Formats: sequence, structure tokens, C-alpha cells
Amino acid sequence: MKILFRITIPIILLQIQICTAQYKTTSVPMDESFWNVTKGVDATFETIDGRKTLYLNGKVTVRNQQFSNGTIEVDVYANKARSFAGIIFRKQKETMEEVYMRLHKSSQPDAIQYSPTFNKELTWQLYKEYQANVEFKNKGWNTLRIKVINNQAIIFVNNDKVLTVNNLRSDQSIGEIGLFALFNNRFSNFRFTPSSTETNSKAPSEETPSTTIISKWNITEASIYKEKELDVNTFSNQKYRTVATEPSGLLPISKYIKKPSAGNFEKNKNVYIVASTTIHSDKESLQKFSFDYSDQIIVYLNGDRLFYGNNSFRSKGLQYQGHIDINANTLFLNLQKGDNTLQCVIIDKANGWGIIGKLEK
Repeated sequence: MKILFRITIPIILLQIQICTAQYKTTSVPMDESFWNVTKGVDATFETIDGRKTLYLNGKVTVRNQQFSNGTIEVDVYANKARSFAGIIFRKQKETMEEVYMRLHKSSQPDAIQYSPTFNKELTWQLYKEYQANVEFKNKGWNTLRIKVINNQAIIFVNNDKVLTVNNLRSDQSIGEIGLFALFNNRFSNFRFTPSSTETNSKAPSEETPSTTIISKWNITEASIYKEKELDVNTFSNQKYRTVATEPSGLLPISKYIKKPSAGNFEKNKNVYIVASTTIHSDKESLQKFSFDYSDQIIVYLNGDRLFYGNNSFRSKGLQYQGHIDINANTLFLNLQKGDNTLQCVIIDKANGWGIIGKLEK
């Protein structure tokens, strides 16, 4: 028994030391040797204001690091020019979670945003509920901190809690961490503290969706949009696959489809897919179709064109954001007896590619 006691104690102590080491805060120096900087990213490492900093336009990730749960923090220098500065996490290939400050939007409703990125495409237009009014410092450094607990992210700016995301959208539980900037921003003092999965912590579940929601769509692959070449007979014969929406009815298309032109914001080419569903009717009748979309849509019923709309960012003025709302548009569909085919051509350039719809009597 004495021998067993002498062996067991060191093993227990070693396990405690390993667990403690796993969850300590790691500071990542602003030095190129610690960061993955890919071709085309503008990244300058220099000492400013007595700090080692990274002046960035693009995305960089920390070398040889994976992150699941815990806290990520970074300091961002005040900037009144139009720009975006934030943190990326759980990155796998070109899909990731993303939270960023829009420093030029201080004290405005969209000063900070959560936007999952799917296949290189930001999706902020689809998630109006995940943005907040924040007042930033106009001099010195602003600290962005994200606490990640399983499927939830709690966001702080300068130690004030500003936003809670209850359902992270990427479906990825682990991945790379790093930084994102658009139109240049300066970062310093990047650090992260991993934590274990909190089995007793669950994000609030989303409301049970209405039975009127269209919860599945049949979709095609993406094609470059050329208006004069769009033909209902051609895309009716394309190959379709069935995908599920989020509980709200939102279909974030970039989650399922990789664009032939992606990741370049408004410099992307317009691309489209067709989302189709079958509506069965026992007799000739009218059915109410309420829907919204991003960026543009053409709606067909049984091959007949019914509607065209443009909900693009800034399409209705400089301040128009193009967020989506399921009740924004309504069509009354003249259904034939039997099966009816509803086809939606959804055209997108950037900022969120999606459709949401419901069918009501």
C-alpha cells in the first residue's frame, strides 16, 4: 500500500499541472513568425504607441493553434475612417465565426456585428438580430473580448457586455483563431484563454418554428448570373439537392454552396442558384407566399414569372442595409389542382446570400 501511495500522488499532481497549463492565458506576440499571413493580405508588424502592433487589411490566423471554448481578446486602435476590425474563431478552411467592430459607426445600431462566414462569404445581412449599438473610444485603444461557451458567444467592448449570440451558426466546435480587418486597422495585445466544454451550459433554444415555414428547399449549384441567358427551361432541368433551413426558415445559401466568385465583397460577380419547392393542392386555390431574400430574386410558379425584386445593400439609398424579414414581401399564388412548382432564382454579390419564406392559406 505504501508503494502505491507514493506512485499515485505524483501522478495526481502531474494531472493537475497539465490541466492548469491547458487553461492559462496565452499572449501571441505581434511578430510575423507567430501568424499565418497568406498571399494578398496586407500585414505590417511595427511598434507604435509603445506597443508591438499589427496593421492589417485581410485575415490572419495564429500559427499552430486550435480553439474551441474560452476567451479571446485583442486591443484595436481608435479609427474614425470607415473600417472593420474583429476576431475570427473556430475557422476551418473558409468557414468561421466572426465578430467585428465598425469603429466609424460608434453609437449607431450596427456598431458591432456577429457574422458567420461560409465559404469565404460574410453574411451580416441575414442576421440583423446580432448587431448592437456601442460607443467606442475615439482615442487610444478599444478592447474587444469574446467569451465562447459551446454554442454561445458573449461579446464585450472595453469590459462592457454589448451582445450575446445564442446560436453560433457555423456548426463547427473547434478551429483556428485570428484577426480580421477591412480597410486597415491596427491591433495589439492578442491573447486567449481556453476552457473546457461546459456540459451544463446550454444556449437558449430557438423558438419552435411555425408549421407554415418552408423548412426545406431543393437547390441547384451556383452559376454566374447573366440576365439574358437565364431561362426557366434550362434551370428546371438542372440537378437539385435538398437542404434544411434554420428553425426561423432562413436558408443561408453560402453555407451549402461555394460561389464561383467569392470573398471580394462588392467586387464579386453576381451569381445565382435556384431554390425550388413543390406545393400540393387538392383543388384550384390561392395560397399566400410571404418571403424575403438577399440580394435579388425572380419568382416563378409552374414556369410563369411572377415577381422580381432587389434587396441589395444600398440599393434603396446609401443607408439601406438590405436586412431580411419574412413578412417583407407577399404573393398570392394561383395554384392548380395537384403539384405546383415554386422556383426562386436568388442572385447575390456580397454581404449575405439567403431566402426565407412561409406558405399560408
